[in-house]
Amino acid sequence: MISVEGLRVEFGVKPLFTGASFVVNDRDRLALVGKNGAGKSTLLKILCGQQQPTAGTVNVPTDTTIGYLPQVMVLADDTTVRQEAMKAFADVTRMKEHIDAMNRQLSERTDYESSEYMALVERFTQEHERYMMMGADGFEADLERTLTGLGFSRTDLERPTSEFSGGWRMRIELAKILLGKPDVLLLDEPTNHLDIESIQWLEQFLAQSSSAVVLVSHDRAFINNVSNRTLEISCGQIVDYKVKYNEYVVLRRERREQQLRAWENQQKEMQDMRAFIERFRYQATKAVQVQQKIKQLEKMVPIEVDEVDNSAMHLKFPPCLRSGDYPVICDEVKKTYAHVVFEHVNLTIKRGEKVAFVGKNGEGKSTLVKCIMGEIPFEGTLKIGHNVEIGYFAQNQAQLLDETLTVHQTIDNVAKGDIRLRINDILGAFMFGGEASDKRVKVLSGGERSRLAMIRLLLEPVNLLILDEPTNHLDMASKDVLKEAIRTFDGTAIIVSHDREFLDGLVTKVYEFGGGRVKEHLGGIYDFLRSRQISDLNQLGTLHGGKSDVTPRKAQASSEESPVAPAPKAQSYQEHKEQQKRLRKAEKAVEESERKISDMERRLRELDELLMKPENASNMEFVTEYTTTKKALDDEVERWERLSEELEQL
Repeated sequence: MISVEGLRVEFGVKPLFTGASFVVNDRDRLALVGKNGAGKSTLLKILCGQQQPTAGTVNVPTDTTIGYLPQVMVLADDTTVRQEAMKAFADVTRMKEHIDAMNRQLSERTDYESSEYMALVERFTQEHERYMMMGADGFEADLERTLTGLGFSRTDLERPTSEFSGGWRMRIELAKILLGKPDVLLLDEPTNHLDIESIQWLEQFLAQSSSAVVLVSHDRAFINNVSNRTLEISCGQIVDYKVKYNEYVVLRRERREQQLRAWENQQKEMQDMRAFIERFRYQATKAVQVQQKIKQLEKMVPIEVDEVDNSAMHLKFPPCLRSGDYPVICDEVKKTYAHVVFEHVNLTIKRGEKVAFVGKNGEGKSTLVKCIMGEIPFEGTLKIGHNVEIGYFAQNQAQLLDETLTVHQTIDNVAKGDIRLRINDILGAFMFGGEASDKRVKVLSGGERSRLAMIRLLLEPVNLLILDEPTNHLDMASKDVLKEAIRTFDGTAIIVSHDREFLDGLVTKVYEFGGGRVKEHLGGIYDFLRSRQISDLNQLGTLHGGKSDVTPRKAQASSEESPVAPAPKAQSYQEHKEQQKRLRKAEKAVEESERKISDMERRLRELDELLMKPENASNMEFVTEYTTTKKALDDEVERWERLSEELEQL
């Protein structure tokens, strides 16, 4: 389908890669791997024609269609979700309009015997058969099935796209690309904005798709389940491994060992040549041999060895005081904004447990974390145990770093003891090697700031770790370092993540968020996934049934208590009028407060998206607005609680 020959790409003195040649065949599933900055995203842009190489050719047949999902793109916000997704069927829609127009002509004309009429009938028949062969009658079902698979509910389809965060709007763009059924799919980090269920759905979709796929992802389980071939960009070359990702890892380790042996042999040979030249440089009888050695040395091409894999490096959290036996206890915890986020949350996390919070986006995982952190008010009882020292990582933590410091200074300020001798190794493991450690925080992108905040957390003495999507900006080597550090951590950990490979072997209990409830599952992440696949519909039915029971029970309780309650005093007309007036005023105040909370939450999501972009990372105007809006939101939530209590009393 796509043929690449002699590809060379240069941005600076050293090219990204040279002499790259490979072919993307029909139904290939290629995983494109390499360290950050190796040129993976650049190669995808070249394959889809958005960028031109310095040299070489990319041959794509004229009838081959390509669907490309970049990491960042401009998104439309003037349509509903359904209307935006329907743009994938623009050609089908035009064909249907053309067929409908011909059908109208056939019904209006009366010259049944004329050659023009017969020609029109033939054209209509051909177009209609082509339309039916394309399966165009089922495109509405395809649209709903794809959007539902990517996490949208049916009610979401009629909502404006402007109401959704950047991550959900990227899902819409992914849906449009998948619905277009191109011959080749180029996907750059498609799982960044997906939850576990959506990732599994995408895996199954790609497995059944007839399209060829070229994929960039740091989700190891995802690329291993999807790929049947691996292209590695390393040392300026593209190496083609005809195996899936897990097998590639083994072959790459063997290849690196061979490189290392060849490099050592070459270094010894070069050292021997230099020693010979130095020893006999001034002896006339050896002049010819010396010149031969010099020429051989000049012609020798140095063997390059892949950079050392830092995933083998071990980090350990500094020691901290032992916490109480139960760091977190929730008893009938409930959180509402304009709607119930969750209720009847009862959970107990023991010291030393590693647990995962999972569920679709928007079901309250991060909200419960904020309740545990004491950042937002809630109903019910939530106890933090004795001597608990919390280490908290969330995306906005990155905005609290001191912008005047360098990367190295930021870590040096929190590192204590022997760990200070390994700061450069730690920074390298999280992609801050070499000159990158001398960058000032103010010039870092949002992703780089998140990684730096993560390193700081790894060096702080804590006994309860709370990590909200910690792997979003980490490559595979960095994730391995973090996973190993958490595994050997002798404290307690709560991890909010959709990365199955990261959670596998790390957590022993899973809390599933959905439908306003939190359900406990004992076992690891794959035990949880197996149970959900076996009894998915039954669990959803039980969950929904549980929710629907709440109101009737309350109503029943009220009816049972009502005969015992003392009869209220008869109100005069004026008193009743005043009471109704106060009631309407209180209801209006609560509604206004809910609207303000909704607006501020939406603005915070927008600012989060803006601050994650490199060009906005040091924009103090956005940072200041984020801090101000966050404080205003907290104040407004407290006001809303007070107003709600007043309304309930009325």
